[in-house]
Amino acid sequence: MTLYLRLAWRNVWRQRRRTFLIAIGMGVTMAMLVIYDGLIVGFEQAIYGNAIQLLGGNIQVHAPGYAEKAGRKPLLPMADPDAVVRTAESHPNVVIASKRIVTGGLVTNREGAFAVSIIGVDTDKEIKVTPVADNISSGRYLNADDGDLIVIGQGLATAMEVEVGERITMVGNSTHEQTRQRTMTIVGIYDVGVPSVEKTTIYMSLKEAQGLFGLDGQVTEVVISLKQIGQEPGVMNLINQSAPGYEVDSWVNSIPDLKKTMDMKTGVMDVLGVFLLGIAAIGILNLLMMAVFERTREIGVIGALGLKPCQITFLFLLEGILIGLMGAAFGAILGTLTNGVLGVYGLDYSAFANLTEYTALISGSIYPQLVPLKVLLHALTVAVIAALAALYPAIEASRREPAEALHYV
Repeated sequence: MTLYLRLAWRNVWRQRRRTFLIAIGMGVTMAMLVIYDGLIVGFEQAIYGNAIQLLGGNIQVHAPGYAEKAGRKPLLPMADPDAVVRTAESHPNVVIASKRIVTGGLVTNREGAFAVSIIGVDTDKEIKVTPVADNISSGRYLNADDGDLIVIGQGLATAMEVEVGERITMVGNSTHEQTRQRTMTIVGIYDVGVPSVEKTTIYMSLKEAQGLFGLDGQVTEVVISLKQIGQEPGVMNLINQSAPGYEVDSWVNSIPDLKKTMDMKTGVMDVLGVFLLGIAAIGILNLLMMAVFERTREIGVIGALGLKPCQITFLFLLEGILIGLMGAAFGAILGTLTNGVLGVYGLDYSAFANLTEYTALISGSIYPQLVPLKVLLHALTVAVIAALAALYPAIEASRREPAEALHYV
């Protein structure tokens, strides 16, 4: 084996310029994929991470039976939500675990009636993570001791033609599916750039929601925010083990459209990456085919010395794989260094914040992150594609008859 490696390594460097160009071509292509993977993770944290916090947190914990009635937003009190909060916040990846009351209802004024989700929040905790608090366009965010005060979205405020300080009537479902009505004062209007949320979600203090909906000291869910997307399974397992008896779910199931969008985008880029690497692999095919014709007499000599056709095939395959590995190493280093620099300084994306609905959730810069597993997978892909590109020339070389090859001019 050592002999084959030495021969292959020597042959690779016979045409240094061509070898460098092909290896660099594959390396640059791989580096672009590594950089893209880092950007995707950065985008996920900047866009989808904020979207997840806006739409209900990374993990949601409810009382048993909630999933069967989830469409009606049932007010099922949790037996011991504080135990869930303590358990969740003991995990190092958890930022906050916040108690909530969530129900459905209507808000009405002279402009009509609008269906909304009414959310009572623990303001002292949620102010740390919710995009709502960071995007108050008029007025202020909620305080823990606020009474009949609510925060509504800009989309709803526009539809109802109301401003901060005005009063609107809110009707919500309480326990046993009874309704409660109260006139509320708008204390703040938020503008996150996501009309579908702004028109349908209003917020009030947890204490006020408990009194209004007959849940004295009780809550209907605990939402858990994590440092990064993808850390959900470990926290969910901890809750199921240390605080059992609840329905524990993550954003993957509660916001399936968001997960589907992420998977589709990643899948398309994976296919495109293989296609780009395939184009670069044509260089290896060309290099080795030229080597077969240039080294025909040499192939005849090593064949006459006793190398079998399968051994000649293996030798040329090694040459292709070595070029692929050089490209993979170059791409891994270039991609990792680029991601490292961008991860420190960031990539300003504020100019594109209005490009789509969810990009409005970007607060400023994107910070790419390194994904080691993806780097290894891309390196393996490069090596496999290089081997496949070298396969035909290797087989062609093994078919040369020694007697004819020795007389080749």
